Amino acid sequence: MKVLVYIETKEEAPVQGSLELLTAAKELGETCAVAIEDKEAAKKAAVLGAKVTVLKTGDASEDAQTAALESYIKEIQPELVLFSGTQLGKDLAPRLAQRFGAGCVTDATLIKPGENGVEFVRPAYGGTVLERMTVSGPIQFATVRSGSFAKPEAAEGSVEEKDAPVAADALKAKVIDAAKEIAEAVDLEGAEVIVTGGRGMGNAENFKLVEELASLLGGVVGASRPAIEEGWASRAHQVGQSGKIVAPKLYIACGVSGAMQHVSGIIGSKYIVAINKDEAASIFDIADVGIVGDVKEILPLLIEEIKKRK
Repeated sequence: MKVLVYIETKEEAPVQGSLELLTAAKELGETCAVAIEDKEAAKKAAVLGAKVTVLKTGDASEDAQTAALESYIKEIQPELVLFSGTQLGKDLAPRLAQRFGAGCVTDATLIKPGENGVEFVRPAYGGTVLERMTVSGPIQFATVRSGSFAKPEAAEGSVEEKDAPVAADALKAKVIDAAKEIAEAVDLEGAEVIVTGGRGMGNAENFKLVEELASLLGGVVGASRPAIEEGWASRAHQVGQSGKIVAPKLYIACGVSGAMQHVSGIIGSKYIVAINKDEAASIFDIADVGIVGDVKEILPLLIEEIKKRK
């Protein structure tokens, strides 16, 4: 099977989820990769064994990328095209699937060879069940949830550039100017450790305990929707269905009840620790370790113990 991986880039670096796709692709067959415009990012993917073609479109808009990728896919004829489950990936994949009259699986967490082709596993019904599916047809498209696969080991790869001019009539919108938003940079999707605070933290002062624990563990601060609405953290920290879908190695939920919308965003975490005074809280249903108690009393003890061991 020939698999094409789309290398999404940001500020001359490949997005973490795109690199993980290389691992998934190598397990399926022949792997090649494509990036748009960003040669420096492509070089960083190449050191992980990727053979990357950089399409020089002169325009990195979604319309231009869709048109350039469509032409390139027709040229090399892969059987499967993989995108990271980012906002851009979830925009490009269905666009291209429609143009090829193909199916598109979204938010996959596992991809493996099956009896009837490639088998995809994805969470459904808010993460309460796992759905297994196969898609028929000569070509398939899929977006993959970040953190579902390990980053590949270093290996020899290559980078080549290819002119891919886009016809003017393919551009439905033209970017006249862009203003960069000055916002807090929070990499929840790429974090290995996330400490999240929920409504159970009580107030903004107590929420600082979450921030301190995250700092001690070298992690990132997350927040549930109620905590965001209370103003204890900015929306950039929101974890869950209406925030960021995460899959860290360690996820610590502090005062989080475990609403379905939140659980569906963290179900891919490797190890979940939950702290809540309500022993019937739904968060305990998915936790590897559950601590029943007042989070405002437990966190200071946990922080103190970690400081002793540093």
